[in-house]
Amino acid sequence: MSDIDTTPPTRRRVLTIGTAVAAGSLLWAPSAAASEGRGSEPAEPAEPTAWTARRSANGWPVLDRATGYRVEGAGKLSVHLADSDVATVLLHVVRRYCYEVEMLDPLDVAGHRADRKVGADLESNQLSGTALTIKSTHYPLGAPAGNGMSEAQITVVQDILADCQGVVAWGGEMTPLKQSHFQIDVPPHDSRLRSLVARINGWDERPGRGAGSIDAFQPTRIARARKARNAR
Repeated sequence: MSDIDTTPPTRRRVLTIGTAVAAGSLLWAPSAAASEGRGSEPAEPAEPTAWTARRSANGWPVLDRATGYRVEGAGKLSVHLADSDVATVLLHVVRRYCYEVEMLDPLDVAGHRADRKVGADLESNQLSGTALTIKSTHYPLGAPAGNGMSEAQITVVQDILADCQGVVAWGGEMTPLKQSHFQIDVPPHDSRLRSLVARINGWDERPGRGAGSIDAFQPTRIARARKARNAR
């Protein structure tokens, strides 16, 4: 994978949330994990503490630095991630978010970071470059789901997770809740990661299959996403 990629997408599907909410409200039902954040007393994140382990919570080695990758079709947007397969998968997540939810600015996305202070174990995964956040100021750690993403946005996220077949986990289904958080959820050298990368590369090589050409609101995709969510 090149760390400089300015090829425009074949098709951009940026949702106007005003029209998509109606579809999402009919087709999306929250998972049990995500619904835990609803209500007046959501799970509160702990005070930030220093992560001292040599590996992040998902089992990947903590990195001193990570490569910056341009997000295809998203202007100057780039994100620092662990190399190779991890970057391929997480860049796919960001591209779909850009094309199907909203185009992101450089300050909206954060990948690898060196600051070891974390408010929850899931945040340690950014230390290994195997996690990123999208609009973390809008969807911070511990914020109640009812004040977070719209149902239409969640429909897209659930479709992305279904495409990733368990390799990617979303903070909207974790405790404490963090809807801005996406992470690699398999250990290093896991065959599921390699298989997903091969699928993503295949989509990118076939027009009409990859990011920028997907309609997450198709009934068949909704049903598939629900089935995948129930299996998690």
